[in-house]
Amino acid sequence: MRRPDYLKQIETRIIAADYGDVFITSDFLDIADTQTVNKALSRLTEDKKIRRILRGVYDCPRYSALLQEYTAPRMDAAAAAIARNFGWTIVPCGDTALNMLGLSAQVPAVWLYVSDGPYRSYRIDTRSLQFKHTSNKDITGISYKSALVVQALKALGEMNVTDVHVQKLKRTLSPSEKTALLSEAQYGTAWAYKIIKRVCAGEDTT
Repeated sequence: MRRPDYLKQIETRIIAADYGDVFITSDFLDIADTQTVNKALSRLTEDKKIRRILRGVYDCPRYSALLQEYTAPRMDAAAAAIARNFGWTIVPCGDTALNMLGLSAQVPAVWLYVSDGPYRSYRIDTRSLQFKHTSNKDITGISYKSALVVQALKALGEMNVTDVHVQKLKRTLSPSEKTALLSEAQYGTAWAYKIIKRVCAGEDTT
């Protein structure tokens, strides 16, 4: 009986992924056991087919012909992979949430997430990735996009949310996302929900 080529199977899955995607060992445990997967990822790293960005965390880097170097790891993808590894629920907060919703063009100096896991901090290249624990009901049991909007509003602060922000969210969110947001955020922060109703005004949420 021919022995399965686990390395080839893992490489094939990685090749099918998008540039910038981030992988962890457990993403391949349907193919082989932990030891075998780790050996395969180490081999692919040595062959420069993937890049190790943290212990047990790898990405498929994109090469920039203009810069003549590989682009930096995607911080959002790295955060998602770390959360997946530990089974955390995470949501961007602060400047990170504002940037991801297009409410701010400023690239965050620290990629910050609230999490139902413990506080953790990581360094990826020259950038910082931080998770801070919260038991906040604004992220528990609601969809990712709804939680992201709530965190972005909290980052702005009640008195700093303008009509420009409201209109930007109106354009950014799909009708189905607005329906979910209106339903899911009603038991959260009261002032944020008032703004959310403005964002969702005029939508058929029946």
